[in-house]
Amino acid sequence: MITGFNHSGFIVKDMDRMLGFYRDMLGLDVVVDVESTPEQGGHTGLPNARRRIVRVGSPGSRHLLELTYFREPLSAEGHVGQHHLGSAHVAMDVADLTALHESLSGQGVPFVTSPVFRTNPDGSRVGICFALDPEGNWLEFVEESQG
Repeated sequence: MITGFNHSGFIVKDMDRMLGFYRDMLGLDVVVDVESTPEQGGHTGLPNARRRIVRVGSPGSRHLLELTYFREPLSAEGHVGQHHLGSAHVAMDVADLTALHESLSGQGVPFVTSPVFRTNPDGSRVGICFALDPEGNWLEFVEESQG
């Protein structure tokens, strides 16, 4: 039976650029940084796959974001549209959505939406906005507060 979530992942084209965003700009910690060889990565279903795997996360969170760069075979170019089957996004909890939006916008991060807040019937408040990482992956930022 499922006991929880372990990690989510994006296939990346430029690991250094992506680490500059996730580690340096968003402040996530690098938890794992390994080279995976065919002997170790046979579970991928891709013969002779060679890849670099970096997992990033925030302190106290068990769920990580895995960034994978395929050295072999090389990844195809492009993304599917956000509304297409197979598209994905990662949602991250934040303490102050408005401040995050202002800070990241000021650093050139493209946002698809500005923060949108709603108050639930129980008085709790939820704010959400979407942005794109440097390679066009969709990120959702969520602020939740108790009523």
